[in-house]
Amino acid sequence: MCLNGRMAKLDSDDLKAIKDLIEATVEDVIEKNELVTKSDISHTPTKDEFYGKMDEVMGELKTIREEQILLSHRVSDHEDRIEKIENHPDISSN
Repeated sequence: MCLNGRMAKLDSDDLKAIKDLIEATVEDVIEKNELVTKSDISHTPTKDEFYGKMDEVMGELKTIREEQILLSHRVSDHEDRIEKIENHPDISSN
């Protein structure tokens, strides 16, 4: 389709030459590993698999953090008890 009288019209040979040039350029890019193909990423998880695993990991992280809080309180309690025993006048430290 010609938009104005000065533009040239492309025939089927011109279009085939353009198509061949594009195909050759794409093949060069693939050979140089500059383009990621489906086979390159076939081992990666799907979005649903990724988010499912992340939910699992985040659940484990939450559990670990909750356990850490409980254990820190327990350790603090033990430290207080040990300090009381060490400072008790009837018990020698030797």
